[in-house]
Amino acid sequence: MVVHSVVYGQRLRDAHALLDADPRVRVRFTVAPHTFNRGAAEHVRRLGGTVLPWAEAVRERFDLVLAAGSQGLEQVHGPMVRLPHGARHIKLSPTGVGAGRTVSGLGPEYFVWQGRLVPVAYALAHEDDRTELGRGCPEALPIAEVVGDGCYDRIAAALPHRERYRAALGVRPEERLVLVCSTWGSGALFTRFDTVLPRLAAELPRRGHRVVLLVHPNVSAAHGARPLRSWVTTATGGAVTVLGPQEDWRPLLVAADAVIGDHGSVTLYGTMTEAPILLAEYPHHAVNPHSPGALLARTAPALDLVRPLSVQLDDAARQYRRTDYAAIAARISSEPGRFDLRMRRLLHRVLGLDESVPAPGPNLLPLPAPLWPRRRRERLRHAADPAVAGPRRR
Repeated sequence: MVVHSVVYGQRLRDAHALLDADPRVRVRFTVAPHTFNRGAAEHVRRLGGTVLPWAEAVRERFDLVLAAGSQGLEQVHGPMVRLPHGARHIKLSPTGVGAGRTVSGLGPEYFVWQGRLVPVAYALAHEDDRTELGRGCPEALPIAEVVGDGCYDRIAAALPHRERYRAALGVRPEERLVLVCSTWGSGALFTRFDTVLPRLAAELPRRGHRVVLLVHPNVSAAHGARPLRSWVTTATGGAVTVLGPQEDWRPLLVAADAVIGDHGSVTLYGTMTEAPILLAEYPHHAVNPHSPGALLARTAPALDLVRPLSVQLDDAARQYRRTDYAAIAARISSEPGRFDLRMRRLLHRVLGLDESVPAPGPNLLPLPAPLWPRRRRERLRHAADPAVAGPRRR
């Protein structure tokens, strides 16, 4: 398993669970050269894997190479299966001009090296991706296989247990959990944190609201997780909690009452929930116009920094129509609930193994560690509210 970055490693975890359950398969990891691979080795260790140095990995031959990125893969020996590293293919490639721009992840630069296809299979989430692949890299169509989306299936399975995830996080039933999520690069919500986050801290009542910030791990890889957390804490007076780049964001999305996002994958996955979505940033020129992300941009209200944010969240909740967002969510995966089955079949076929070993059970999202422990919150509330605390002892 080739882990280019924390994001790519997160994307591989569902496939890793399918392989790890088969005693005939020995899984090894390596971290490929990548601009944003800071934290990738730590992510592998959190999965319980050992890291094979890249210099050694490119000298060996493997029965299967699994990756969610493309950089450097031409140096690795063995039949390769590629996965997308996000929900569908929302962004346009930064290269090219106008109609000549390909969809990010579906152009020849992601598949072809010196005239040959590097992967033997590319696992797509939706049938519509075949059309995009045909536009961007038609020579890769024979290796395309629609398997569905592992994140989609995990989130869908967790939604009926939403209250358990909220309780595990420390969210009270009467509290509203607002998830602020940003992708990376120009046009991301990250570029407007200095205006959006202080407004949220100032305008949303502390009592009754919990705000969590989820930032694309590439931002932490480039700037450092600690400086980002320090800046957010200072700018918001501690009103916004930052989720670490290594943590699983999916339970937060399941638990959220509202989402403020941009053109990243997490915002798109938010259409699976019943949380109203506000788009704080959306660079239409950089978004694949045929993607469900573009449809989301035409459906969700845009955040207006002139109007009070609490009013906009209330308006978004009143105007929310579940059928509109369910139609967008349906375009994330054309094989809902079947990722494990189809992906396992693909991996075993490439490995040359039968499926006689029982498949692992449903891989449910684990309950998260509390972000707001109840006891600590009660101490803080008592200390801050004299009416609750009562007279101090001498």
